[in-house]
Amino acid sequence: MDDFSSDPGKPPNLRSAMRRARSEAAEQHEAIADLRQAEVARLEMLEDAIRPIVDQAPDDVELFDLGVTQGDRPRLFLDMISFVDLAHDRRTFRFFQDTRHGRVLIAESESPDKIVAAVTNYVARRLVEREQALASDWRSRSAPAEHIRAHARAGALARQAKGDKPPPPAKPRRRFWRLAGDVFGFLLMTLGSITLCVVLFLLVQAAWEAGGRAYWAAHIGPPPF
Repeated sequence: MDDFSSDPGKPPNLRSAMRRARSEAAEQHEAIADLRQAEVARLEMLEDAIRPIVDQAPDDVELFDLGVTQGDRPRLFLDMISFVDLAHDRRTFRFFQDTRHGRVLIAESESPDKIVAAVTNYVARRLVEREQALASDWRSRSAPAEHIRAHARAGALARQAKGDKPPPPAKPRRRFWRLAGDVFGFLLMTLGSITLCVVLFLLVQAAWEAGGRAYWAAHIGPPPF
């Protein structure tokens, strides 16, 4: 544009325009890169202030994993659902948490100390929620037996309040008929086996008398009986 205004009679030059466009793009890219590096540096300084807080958590807790991601919008992640980034003015810190109802802004300030205080409260809440979840899981494992005992106690108290007598204890089952049935079945099985053996013996004897003896004498020798 300056070249055109300085020499109105000169025809437009595409190459010159492209050189100017490349130069402007490079300057803009360098400016954006410088801004991004400045954001990363501020977030890393905030990370250094937050890390001692997170390091105080118990060793067996693996909820938190601090780290700065360098993308189009650098972010300082505390865990899988919370992070800190910078607003459009590149100076204001914003502390977000992702929930089932959407993203929630927990704290926003230009002061790193206020963000550190908000992160401290957040870490404390997450640790308490973890303790409550573990306690609830332990209660759920022991709940069935406790529920049965409580139901029995409630039933006994209700009967006492109504003046009802407790149900009589169950009488022991009579096993006489079951035992008699087992003995009778055993006798039937034994008699059946004896009968089968007798029938087989009679069949063999009849076959021997009918032709077995003569066959034996003709082909083998004198019959044994």
